[in-house]
Amino acid sequence: MEHGSSGDEPAPGRPVDARTILLIVLGTFGGAVATLVPMAFSLALRIDQLAPGRPELLGVVIAVSAATALVTSPIGGLLSDRTRTRWGKRRPFTVVGVALGLSGVPVLVLAEDVLTLCAGWVVCSLGFATAASSVRNLQADRLPSSQRGRVSGLTSLTMQLAPVFGILLVGSVAHDTTLLFALPAAVGAVSLLTFAILVSEPSSGRARPPTRLSVLGVVRSYGFRPRQAPDFAWLWAGRFIVFSGLTLTTSYSTFFYAQRLGLEIPDVAGILAVTSMLSIVSLGCGSLGAGWLSDRTGRRRPFVIVGGAVAATGCAIAATAWSLPVLLAGSFLMSLGVATLTSVGAAIGLDVLPDRDTQAGRYMAIMMFSQRVPSVLAPLVGPLLLSLPGGPPSGNFAALYVTAAVLLAGGSGVIAAMVRGVR
Repeated sequence: MEHGSSGDEPAPGRPVDARTILLIVLGTFGGAVATLVPMAFSLALRIDQLAPGRPELLGVVIAVSAATALVTSPIGGLLSDRTRTRWGKRRPFTVVGVALGLSGVPVLVLAEDVLTLCAGWVVCSLGFATAASSVRNLQADRLPSSQRGRVSGLTSLTMQLAPVFGILLVGSVAHDTTLLFALPAAVGAVSLLTFAILVSEPSSGRARPPTRLSVLGVVRSYGFRPRQAPDFAWLWAGRFIVFSGLTLTTSYSTFFYAQRLGLEIPDVAGILAVTSMLSIVSLGCGSLGAGWLSDRTGRRRPFVIVGGAVAATGCAIAATAWSLPVLLAGSFLMSLGVATLTSVGAAIGLDVLPDRDTQAGRYMAIMMFSQRVPSVLAPLVGPLLLSLPGGPPSGNFAALYVTAAVLLAGGSGVIAAMVRGVR
């Protein structure tokens, strides 16, 4: 491998071997199972046990944990960039993150009120998010441009399929509170630790020592100057809009299906598993197909436009659906469009990342702001949309899904029109 400006650390240049790509996919899978499955199902079921009839509390719990990640992730990225150990600069954060994530599981299981549940989820999600960020940072460190679309497609597909596996896993133990949270955490821990142990990451101990870190430097790490990196800034804005729309749907999917199909909350697991399994085809076409084609053609922007349009169409169909066949059609289109949009969008993020040699971790954390800020705001905006007149007593999901459609289409348009550094 070629060497970057920081000593013995590889810089993007030669293609990454298949073994490393497999480890990246495995680590991505573990992080997604550990964080997404509780948000998609386990937390909703637990809140229904602790506070029946209060679905809005799910948005509050998710928003608090997302806000915590928002505050801490840039510091983690900054520290990771500056870490000098014989085990590399990313691997220590994987191990520490897994340990922190596992420590939150007993709190989730034993919580007797929503406040305690929220505290447990903050610890658990922060830990596994820290571990998962080391996987993303490795991609920024190592992947050449010719592989970014394909690997981003694989990781995006993995992110979409992980909840399928996780919901199938926990759906059969929905009445066992311990397994409801312990199983996703165990899968995440094993996958991420395997990544940490087997990934090929050179020592950073001989790299140039980092400059002294100041309080002002930490504060500045939370932002950047858009004029100095306009493509990165516009991509950030577009992703923010896209993930605002996506989070509106994912945060309340359990309650949405329960309303539209007239089911009790525990019975939704089977429906979510079925819809997730049926979406495997759309996810494969969207993530792998779009990622591979964008590398092959050297074009990213057309796939962003198509992905946003298809996802918005799926949301619009879901907004008016009251039967399983129509819900499945909307779900299929949503997953196809989102997979296309997020996989190619991730490749664009790696293409336009500023200061890759010395600050990749910091800028990857800033990029994740565009995903995490909506995770804070959208669950809080969701109850306002659900409370709009014109819907059933259980919530105006039509308003929520129409809003999501507008945001998905608008965000993809911003990326395609304003990010000039890619074709």
